[in-house]
Amino acid sequence: MYEPIRTKSVHTMAAAPEIPHRSREQELDIRLAGQLTALLTVTDELHALATRTDGGAPQVAGPAAAELATAAERIAEQVARLSGGHYPLRAEPTDGGTPARIEALQQRAHTLAGNALAVATSRDDTAARELAAERMAAHAAPRRDLATA
Repeated sequence: MYEPIRTKSVHTMAAAPEIPHRSREQELDIRLAGQLTALLTVTDELHALATRTDGGAPQVAGPAAAELATAAERIAEQVARLSGGHYPLRAEPTDGGTPARIEALQQRAHTLAGNALAVATSRDDTAARELAAERMAAHAAPRRDLATA
């Protein structure tokens, strides 16, 4: 009454050995490296605004330029560790920064650090977790200062 199925099941194709698969650990490494690379880009941008020499005062409230430079190097080291020793490419910072843009960069850095913290916690990576928590706190401070002003 019923004709047998003559085609391969979709489920057996997914388990085919010719398709490369990554482990959960590898996927978390890739995701964490991506979050940290994005955080590095925003940190470099904030550092460029903090060290701007156009005759005016630095534009970034909160983390000092030296702290941002140190944080950027630490983030780059973590990305290199997760990426098999390959340091990330560094973005060229853009010119100018209005207070609204700087606030948006601080918010973005805080969000990215939170995302990295979640992935590092899931991966059980102590070094990345501590760095992400530290960066979250550093980028939350300027927002608290702005809210109380």
